[in-house]
Amino acid sequence: MVESDTTLNSIVREQPYPLLFVTLSGAHLYGFPSPDSDFDLRGVHVLPAQEALGLGPCKETIERSQVRDGREIDLVTHDVKKFFLLMLKKNGYVLEQVYSPLVVYSTPEHEELKAVAAGCITRYHLYHYLGFAETQWKLLTKESPPRVKPLLYVYRVLFTGIHLMRTGSVEANLLRLNEVFRHPVIADLVARKLEGPERATLPDAEMPYHEAEYHRLRAELAEAGRTSTLPEAPSARAALNDLLVCVRMNGVRRR
Repeated sequence: MVESDTTLNSIVREQPYPLLFVTLSGAHLYGFPSPDSDFDLRGVHVLPAQEALGLGPCKETIERSQVRDGREIDLVTHDVKKFFLLMLKKNGYVLEQVYSPLVVYSTPEHEELKAVAAGCITRYHLYHYLGFAETQWKLLTKESPPRVKPLLYVYRVLFTGIHLMRTGSVEANLLRLNEVFRHPVIADLVARKLEGPERATLPDAEMPYHEAEYHRLRAELAEAGRTSTLPEAPSARAALNDLLVCVRMNGVRRR
């Protein structure tokens, strides 16, 4: 929990709409933040009913970046309806945000949402993680020299996807995932990223190994999706609708 962080709490208090939750994403969630890593805050705000239902434009997404107390902080929140609709798609990002253990702000409705969110997980989340891994691999291979950080993202995404297909559980922390996968290079790669710029790039001689591992793990993810017992479609639409109506009409409760 990071609810005691006064800087992050002050940013939460400044938001223009009530919040259902705010959690940390990015490198902090993935288990390899550097001392200078941005703080990626992600969450859900609740537009008042008159604004959400009216003809005028409404702020479905709020994005704010700032430096506070020497820390770079990036905040993105979606209105509750937009966020719930994203949950019903094959969007792994929003599930990772709901289940992030790095909680900056929470409500009883956040706890309800975590219970409902299990019904949003389907075998088609496979394609989110396959696509994200491919994007990160392309970013990695376009760089000269290639950097450790996007390579860690590649491994993190593939491990998260495989784990989700096999267990139905959302886990985004690479170090915890590696307690299951026991991949021999992860601890060294994380250490190299944390040590700073001088060790944050990859020698060309290492790339053939990582390329082979990328293709092997992609194949493993595809097979995990093929054999997964996860459902074909989400079952949580009615429960999300009920929670949306309740929150829109009655607001969120404070802890």
